[in-house]
Amino acid sequence: MSDAGRAIVLDVIGLEREHVAAGLAPNIADLAGESARADLRSPFPAVTLPVQSTLATGQSPENHGDVANGEYDRERDEVALWEREREERNRLWESASEAGLTTGVFCFQHLIGTSADVALTPSPIEDEENTILEMNCWTNPDGFYDDLEAEYGHFPLHSYWGPGANEESTAWILDAAREALTRYDPDLLWIYVPYLDYAGLAHGPDSDELREAIGVADDLIGEFVDFLRDGERWDETVINVVSEYGFNDVDMPVFPNRALRETGLLSVKDDGEGGEEVDLKNSKAFAMVDHQITHVYADESVVGEAREALSGLDGVERVLGDEGKKEYGVAHPNAGELVCVAEPSAWFQYYWWHDDANAPYYARDMDIHAKPGFDPVELFFGEEGLVSLDASKVGGSHGRADVDGFYGLGGPAAPDSVPDDVDARAVAPTLTDLLDVDVAMNFEHDAL
Repeated sequence: MSDAGRAIVLDVIGLEREHVAAGLAPNIADLAGESARADLRSPFPAVTLPVQSTLATGQSPENHGDVANGEYDRERDEVALWEREREERNRLWESASEAGLTTGVFCFQHLIGTSADVALTPSPIEDEENTILEMNCWTNPDGFYDDLEAEYGHFPLHSYWGPGANEESTAWILDAAREALTRYDPDLLWIYVPYLDYAGLAHGPDSDELREAIGVADDLIGEFVDFLRDGERWDETVINVVSEYGFNDVDMPVFPNRALRETGLLSVKDDGEGGEEVDLKNSKAFAMVDHQITHVYADESVVGEAREALSGLDGVERVLGDEGKKEYGVAHPNAGELVCVAEPSAWFQYYWWHDDANAPYYARDMDIHAKPGFDPVELFFGEEGLVSLDASKVGGSHGRADVDGFYGLGGPAAPDSVPDDVDARAVAPTLTDLLDVDVAMNFEHDAL
C-alpha cells in the first residue's frame, strides 16, 4: 500500500455502491473508480454511534461499548440519547494526533473535548428546559466557530435535523472544512456529510426524494473535491468516501413500550403538563428504541415475561438473550437484557401511550435529548405541534446491518483497487497504513 501525506474522509450517510454504479453520483464515481469501490459491511447495530465508533476505532460494538445511540444508566434509572462522555477511549484522530499528525474532525458524535487539532460539533446554548437560547458550536481551537460564524453565518441547526432538514447544513459543514484546510492544513480530516440521511429515513431507499438527494450531495462533494484539486497537497492526498449504512423500506412501526405497559411491566406517571411520562424508577422493564433495534432493560425476575410480550409483536423478527447478543456482536454490559431486532419492513418507535392526548410534553417537539428513544417522526411537521405523532409517515430505517454502505478510495495517493467488500472495522487501520503512522501504543483495533 502506497503512503499518502494527507487523508480526507467523507462520511456520506446512506450512500450505497449501487447508487454510484447507477450514475446517481457522478463526482464520486469519477473520484473512486469501479475497482476502488466496495460494499461496506456495517456492524450490528447499524445505527449512527455504534457504526461511527467502529469506523473510528476499528473495534466492534461489543468491544468499544457503543451498542446504541442512547445509554441507560441502571443505577440512576435514567436514559439519554446522544449524550456520552468520550472517557479514555482514543479514536483515530486522537491517536494520530498523539503520534504527530495534524488531525481534524467535523460533526462526528461526542466530539466535545477531543484532542484533534481542529474540530467542530454543534453545541447550542440551552436553558434548563432544553430550549435553545443561542446557536453555537464547540470547536477546537476555541475561537474557530466565531470566525466561521462571521464568514458563513451561524451553523444552520434547523436544517441539520428536524422537519426543516435540508442540504444547507451539509453545505455549511463543507465550507467549514475548506476553512479548516486553509487555516490548519490537517494531515487527516474526517467530515460528516449528513444530507442523504434525511431522505432515506423520511422516504425510504427506493424514493425519488433519495435519488434527488444523492445528486445534491454529490454536487456539493464535487465542489469540495475541486477545492482539494486546486491545493498544493493534492498529489499526496487520498480521499476515503465511506457510508455508515444503507436503508430498508419500512411501513410498519412497532411499539414495544406499549406491549410492556399492557403486560404490567412498564409504568407511567404524570409529566406535569397533562401527559404521560414513562416512570423508569417504578418500571420493571423498559424499551430504548433505536431504528430497527431495541434494547430492553428489565429486572432479572421479569426477563422471561418481557421476552414473551415482545416476541409476539408483529414486526419483531428476533428477541436476543445472552447467546443471541454474542451471536450479533453486542454482548456488552451497556446492552439491554434483551435486544429486539425488527423485520426488514419494520422499525421501533418509543411511544407508550395509545391516545395522543396523553403524549408527554416533548413528544410534539424536536427534543432529541428528552425523548428516551430515537424518533424519526421528528422529520415531519405536525398539525398540533412542531413535529408529527404519525409514525406511519416514516418510509426508511436501518439498524439490522443487512444493507451495506459504501466504501471507496480516490485521489492521487489512493491505491488502484480495494477488496470487493470491506469490514467497517478495517477503515481506521487502513487509514493509518495509508498515512504510514504508528498508533499501536494507544489504538487497539480488532483483529480481522
